[in-house]
Amino acid sequence: MNNKPIRFLYSVPYFIWILLFVIAPIALVVYYSFFDISGDFTFVNYKNFFSPVYLKLAVSSFWYAFLITLFSLLVAYPTAYFLTKTKNKQLWLLLIIIPSWINLLLKTYAFIGIFGLYGPINALFGLFGISEKQILFTDFSFIFVSVYIFIPFMILPIFNSLDKLNPVLLDASRDLGANSWTTFRRVIWPMTMNGVKSGVQVVFIPALSLFMITRLIAGNKVITLGTAIEQHFLVTQNWGMGSTLAVFLTLAMFLIMAITRNEKGAVHNGKIK
Repeated sequence: MNNKPIRFLYSVPYFIWILLFVIAPIALVVYYSFFDISGDFTFVNYKNFFSPVYLKLAVSSFWYAFLITLFSLLVAYPTAYFLTKTKNKQLWLLLIIIPSWINLLLKTYAFIGIFGLYGPINALFGLFGISEKQILFTDFSFIFVSVYIFIPFMILPIFNSLDKLNPVLLDASRDLGANSWTTFRRVIWPMTMNGVKSGVQVVFIPALSLFMITRLIAGNKVITLGTAIEQHFLVTQNWGMGSTLAVFLTLAMFLIMAITRNEKGAVHNGKIK
């Protein structure tokens, strides 16, 4: 029996979804990027993007996204590794994931209270005779809160990769005389690279387009492409320039996905491909 018509029928809702909610919005953004604030067709938006102002903005966005991803990875990898060694690892993993269910705005406002001049952090400083510090509206507060928000999404794919790691390969590495660092560098890290790449994708890509955290935590002292897009659409009403920034942001996201795409068959019969 030929199942192709049935498979095609089942795939129709998927293609409709992709058309309406992926292709159509991107096409609409590209369309608006060719119009200026007066509604006239122009290429000036793309010319303006390569001006020093917007190029500096793009570099700043990538820099902050890189820092957020780096610190998330540095915390998430050892955390995921130790989670795989615990007795109730699924329970501990659930406790880490639960905060991601809380509304992002609520978590952001919570950190405004924590980092505020009269918050618990400055109260703790006072106990040690340290004067009040302005923690809010700094690069530190922005990166710290961003890492806190994104870190569960980095831990989960890495945890899955580590949990599926064949312990026989680790035993073989030790039997061959490799120390812990060599085992990690030559066995554990390469075999969990797909999990790391997935984690980088789900952190780096949304970190590029942050705008609410930059406004509430960084006080707009940190300006990203996401902030500029919001300003152009909601404040200046220059939808053309906002759409142009969104086009380049989308291209950057596709580029990151291409660079960090997972390789199939990375491990075959215990050999790293």
